[in-house]
Amino acid sequence: MNEQMTQLVQQLGDWLVGLGVPETQKTAAAFGLLFLLATFLVLILILVLFRLRGGRKPAATGEEEPEERREPERPAKEVPAETAGEEAPAEAVAEVPEPRAVAAEEPLVTDTGVEPVAEEAEPAGEEAEPTADQAAEAPPEEPASLFQRMRRGLAKTQAGLVGRIDTLLGGRGKVDAELIEELEEILITADLGMQTTQALIAAIEQRMARDAAADPQMVRQVLQQEMSRRLAEVDTPFDLDRPGPMVVMVVGVNGVGKTTTIGKLAHLWTAQGKKVLLGAGDTFRAAAADQLEVWAGRAGVDIVRHAEGADPAAVAFDAAKAAVARGADILLLDTAGRLHTKVNLMEELKKVRRVLAREIPEAPHETLLVLDATTGQNALVQARLFKEAVEVTGLVLTKLDGTARGGIVVAIANDLQLPVRFVGIGEGIEDLRPFEPEMFVRALFEK
Repeated sequence: MNEQMTQLVQQLGDWLVGLGVPETQKTAAAFGLLFLLATFLVLILILVLFRLRGGRKPAATGEEEPEERREPERPAKEVPAETAGEEAPAEAVAEVPEPRAVAAEEPLVTDTGVEPVAEEAEPAGEEAEPTADQAAEAPPEEPASLFQRMRRGLAKTQAGLVGRIDTLLGGRGKVDAELIEELEEILITADLGMQTTQALIAAIEQRMARDAAADPQMVRQVLQQEMSRRLAEVDTPFDLDRPGPMVVMVVGVNGVGKTTTIGKLAHLWTAQGKKVLLGAGDTFRAAAADQLEVWAGRAGVDIVRHAEGADPAAVAFDAAKAAVARGADILLLDTAGRLHTKVNLMEELKKVRRVLAREIPEAPHETLLVLDATTGQNALVQARLFKEAVEVTGLVLTKLDGTARGGIVVAIANDLQLPVRFVGIGEGIEDLRPFEPEMFVRALFEK
């Protein structure tokens, strides 16, 4: 045995020397390695014995085990409130989110979505009590939340425009020609356009001429004041309280989100207590009427539609007749996407306008041009050409939250003297908001 042990130690020592252990320490190192291996094996053995003993324990006390298991159940039956509290999370994971989702989409869903969870209504009702208290406190916070949503939606524009302006002004001690030149470059690249940029620079230079001690922070103040003033000058009231159906015709090129905008407008005005009727005037794009019908369902409003390929003027005629007959407050008419360069399509829009005017006096009362804010200066070009071809009365800028080109809002208002009526600051149905010039500029400049 000793010889075998000596041999093992010798072999381990030689192996360790091959790994870099000094020749003089190989024996000690071999014994140390053997000690570690033995310790490891003993720990494994103890663990196995412990597991085996634990596995036999229920069998050895087979008659006592059920009693121990029954004991925790008795207090649970005596105190049902605690048991319900423990069992509720397990059921809530599978059951509770479904009734909540149904509540959120209530205008769309029929009663069949509620019946399968009728038995779970009591737990959901208990959880709804604190939520009702919170809901009662929510209205006072609404203005702040709208402002915060606007700020979040304009985050990219703020970084690309005001953020760059602050960086420029922060490193300067005075306003000089070099600063003005760099500021002009920032404004142009933020899609404010040449005309608007020159007007803003002129206002800054006028202030400098009056105040020789003007500092860089004055530049920031003048920009904020001038943007707010120019937006407010063209901001006219959007009158939803006129007698008889108010007709709103929505136009624009393909892909800017006309149909989605109409659905969100219907939701917004229905929430304000207006009776809204939709007209599916886009009879050319495949499934356009189907898409609008889905939005009508979500907003809880009626829709007038014809077969695909029908005459849009016929849809406008029937929609106008239906709006009068049903006592609608607002008729929202969708139109086919068209390029401003297509003369025949522009003539078709004029025909639709004439049909509407025959059925409802002075209709359409508003013609909203929907523009994609991410297209920057292209949106300005589209607005200019549509204004020349059709009597556009206001603008809707979509996807404002997805671009750093929000300066186009100021450019369009200043260059074309057209009011921005609504802006899209998100993808949700609540994220199409009436445009408020003061809030828009404050959301851009407020630190």
